[in-house]
Amino acid sequence: MNRLARFAGFGAGHQEGVDRDETEAGDAATAASPAGATDAPGAGVGGEALREPIIAALRNVHDPEIPVNIYDLGLIYKIDIGEGNDIAIDMTLTAPACPVAGMMPVMVKDAVKTVDGVGEVEVELVWDPPWSPDTMSDEAKLQLGML
Repeated sequence: MNRLARFAGFGAGHQEGVDRDETEAGDAATAASPAGATDAPGAGVGGEALREPIIAALRNVHDPEIPVNIYDLGLIYKIDIGEGNDIAIDMTLTAPACPVAGMMPVMVKDAVKTVDGVGEVEVELVWDPPWSPDTMSDEAKLQLGML
């Protein structure tokens, strides 16, 4: 995660129910999971070493209606890395009636599957909490002329 996104508060858990990735300078990125969830360590190339490549892959997925990647748009709520480097992702959309609701989870799954070392990928579309522009990175807001 870049410095601007950290400065914007991603990872601070500022919105109840939404945990974003938090990266401290020099530390590996860690994903915040809902209370009680933990990431199982991976073997070899995997575990937390997969987090940054997964995020990079997610940054290559764009909402067809908005010229910003889905990660910086704040649509990815959770990335869990489990045993066998199986990945579970909770994501949302900007609106429940979004015309790409059926294809966006497939696009996310396909992007994450391209990362070396990733096992099975499961993407769940969640609506709670609802997405809001507050979940966007400052870079995304700047791209959309909101800053």
